[in-house]
Amino acid sequence: MKALRLAKIMELIEKCEIYTQEDLLLRLREEGIETTQATISRDIKELNLVKGVTEDGKYKYVMTHKKSDSLDQKYHAVLVESLVSADYAGNTAVVRCHTGMANAACAALDRMGFEGIVGTLAGDDTIFVLMRDEKQAEALCRKMGQLITG
Repeated sequence: MKALRLAKIMELIEKCEIYTQEDLLLRLREEGIETTQATISRDIKELNLVKGVTEDGKYKYVMTHKKSDSLDQKYHAVLVESLVSADYAGNTAVVRCHTGMANAACAALDRMGFEGIVGTLAGDDTIFVLMRDEKQAEALCRKMGQLITG
C-alpha cells in the first residue's frame, strides 16, 4: 500500500494545488487512502517534495524538476508491488495488476519512459498499453515478467 500511496501523492501534487500536509491528507482520504499526518510527513521527505511559490504568492508542494534515481526507484517499486501478469496480442500489451493498483502502476509506467509506448489506459486491475509494433509489445511484456519474478 505504501507504493500506491506514494504514487497517488505524486499524482495529486502534479494535478492539484496542495498547500499543506493537511490538504494532502484530505485529498488522499477523498481517494480512499487512509493514513496519518506523520506518515504523510515521511512520504513528503521520501519523495523529496519541496514548497514552491505560486503566481499568487502561496506556497504549494511541488516535485523537484530533476528526475532523480530516487524517483526512478519509486516508480520501479510501484510496478513491482502492483504487477500480476503481462501478455500481448499484436502491438497491444495487457498488464494485469492487483485490484486497485492499475492506476498507480500505469502512472509509473508512463513516467518511466519505456520505448515504443504510444499510450496507456488503466482500469481498476488492468492496463492496456498500445505499442508501436509487436516486437516492442513483446519486449515490454518480457520486462514486466522480469519485474514480477524479481
